[in-house]
Amino acid sequence: MKFVDEAFIDISAGDGGAGCVSFRHEKYKEFGGPNGGDGGRGGHVFAVADPNLNTLVDYRFSRRHDAKRGEHGMGSDMFGAAGADITLKMPVGTIISDAETGEVLYELLKPGEVITIAKGGDGGFGNLRFKSAINRAPRQKTPGWPGDKKNLKLELKVLADVGLLGMPNAGKSTLITAISNARPRIADYPFTTLHPNLGVVRVGPEQSFVVADLPGLIEGASEGAGLGHLFLRHLQRTRLLLHVIDLAPFDEGVDTVAQAKAIVNELKKYDAALYAKPRWLVLNKLDMVPSDSRAALVKDFVKRLKFKGPVFEISALTREGCESLIRAVYAHLQALQLQAQEPEHIDPRFVNLDD
Repeated sequence: MKFVDEAFIDISAGDGGAGCVSFRHEKYKEFGGPNGGDGGRGGHVFAVADPNLNTLVDYRFSRRHDAKRGEHGMGSDMFGAAGADITLKMPVGTIISDAETGEVLYELLKPGEVITIAKGGDGGFGNLRFKSAINRAPRQKTPGWPGDKKNLKLELKVLADVGLLGMPNAGKSTLITAISNARPRIADYPFTTLHPNLGVVRVGPEQSFVVADLPGLIEGASEGAGLGHLFLRHLQRTRLLLHVIDLAPFDEGVDTVAQAKAIVNELKKYDAALYAKPRWLVLNKLDMVPSDSRAALVKDFVKRLKFKGPVFEISALTREGCESLIRAVYAHLQALQLQAQEPEHIDPRFVNLDD
């Protein structure tokens, strides 16, 4: 299935049905009075977060979505039936915004979450509503109210705790295969990954986190070079970035430090908040480096990069070092969660003891 993370749709809730003007016409009921019913409301348009979906491809080719209008009111005190609602299934993580102004209207962040994105119009009043002691034979009615009509932009940002970034062929797909249940395509050439892959990493019973593997970034990605810039948005909801480095590139003339700096620079150009996220170094493919020169190679790389954060040495192919990496990641995520749950500090000088 083609991965699509952006689409535009036009939605229209149903209009309300019109009220009815009618009077009772029965034998021996010369002045039967009004009996015109109200119109039915128009159908609503709902959006539901479906955890079984991971792309917006259904809306790339199906742009128009209209709910049914409400039925008109009828005589004999009969109200019109409400129009049928429609429900649009969208992936978890979908952002719904106004296509014209860009204003974010809704976000689907929880599986099964249902929101009303367009409200159907209320039905009009029949003449039965206008009956009073001084108006015994009203002939008034009101038309139904129009339903909401919107032009929307759908944007999918995958919900992952950890994001993998790095140059093409750095071993990100091999790493996500080694630590999670994801099975992306792996090959010995660049740009094997063409769309984001999500994997669930199991640390222990009821202990897990979600990791996202994106297409490799190259210099100039923030301006549109390569494929990675198309999916950088999917890193914006992550809480930790793992910068995967290939310490044994095919071309010995490649400066891995310059490549690493270029990736960081692309993050900074694309989004300052993304650049500010916690970022760890994951030095990969150590199985291809002679054991007696690994320590010196790693030390020289970190020194030249001037990196101050955590550094992990792994081989995604042999899974060497992967266990310690995922346990450190899980501990970090747990610490962030606990920090978010801590109540804000309250200065005792401003506490009202009489409350």
